[in-house]
Amino acid sequence: MGVTNRLACYSDPADHYSHRVRMVLAEKGVAVQILDVEPGLNSGKLAEINPYGALPTLIDRDLLLYEPGVIMEYLEERYPHPPLLPVYPVARANSRLLMYRIQSDWCVLADRILDRRTEETICNQLRRELRESLLSVSPLFAENPFFLSEEPSLVDCCLLPILWRLPLLGIELPRNAKPLLEYMERQFARQAFQASLSAVERDMRQL
Repeated sequence: MGVTNRLACYSDPADHYSHRVRMVLAEKGVAVQILDVEPGLNSGKLAEINPYGALPTLIDRDLLLYEPGVIMEYLEERYPHPPLLPVYPVARANSRLLMYRIQSDWCVLADRILDRRTEETICNQLRRELRESLLSVSPLFAENPFFLSEEPSLVDCCLLPILWRLPLLGIELPRNAKPLLEYMERQFARQAFQASLSAVERDMRQL
């Protein structure tokens, strides 16, 4: 099946890094062929075009990209409407810093929890750390409909895949995290978010 003449995305249906790219595609309303790849099982075609076998991998005609941050920035430039980064340089820099913080503070913890090689005692410690960190920022979600923004942004696209996976991570938020819980409820109901979900991800909220 040839995919080089159209936009295509090789995606791990269970991975939050693939999910964030699918979120950007859905927010932009881009016509794209999503090709689900389960690492180690059906990655033969991917290996032919990407020697690293990295997911997600985006193909746009003769262009091949395979790092989620690079893919997201490319999609923002390639499809500028609706914008997912602020117009002004200072605000754009702040958004990029937020994405860095999400990656270093939360995604790293989630990755270790989801790694089957991590001992359960360590996982419990990581769960507590991630839960407490999320609770500490919950009041920030009361200020805007999106995360520190009036409009959806790449920051939300990085954060929401982690929040969607909280049941899978073994984390339950208390009622006093109301601003964060309400943010999650609003965002999860949005059409773009629903369109970004794989079948595997839909099952994560039925745990």
